[in-house]
Amino acid sequence: MNRSLFNIFGFGTLLLVFGLLSPVRGNAEVNVNINVPLPGLVISAPPAMIVIPGTSYVYYPPDVQVDIFFYHGYWYRPYGGAWYRANGYNGPWHGIDQRRVPRALIDLPPEHRHIPPGHERMPYGQVKKNWRTWEEERHWDNHGRGAHEGYGEGRGRHGGD
Repeated sequence: MNRSLFNIFGFGTLLLVFGLLSPVRGNAEVNVNINVPLPGLVISAPPAMIVIPGTSYVYYPPDVQVDIFFYHGYWYRPYGGAWYRANGYNGPWHGIDQRRVPRALIDLPPEHRHIPPGHERMPYGQVKKNWRTWEEERHWDNHGRGAHEGYGEGRGRHGGD
């Protein structure tokens, strides 16, 4: 019995040693999330809006000092190298993958904050209610508020904070 007990313990020890010395195969995954806190944005009243000439109907509030844009029913905000999206102009803002940012926002003209002559501010309620119809009917193209001469050229990648 002593000999068979030794064989069991000896064999077990041998397996343990080989198990520790043999290379282990496995998958390693590294996931690094860096959250850049989005500063609060409080707009006390619905902002007046302007369509950005030379775009696919991207709107912005010229009286708000940070870059936020209204496009296809959502608000977008670039900040800290990332993009955020919200249903309302005061948020709540949720980070979105760079690949989900509409191309119209990435390709905004660098001078998008310049308000060309003839562009009046519209109440946000009108934009929210009519943006889809205006886009389908090409409303701003028909009313002379599309791309103006010398405006909308020299597009560049948008990266405002």
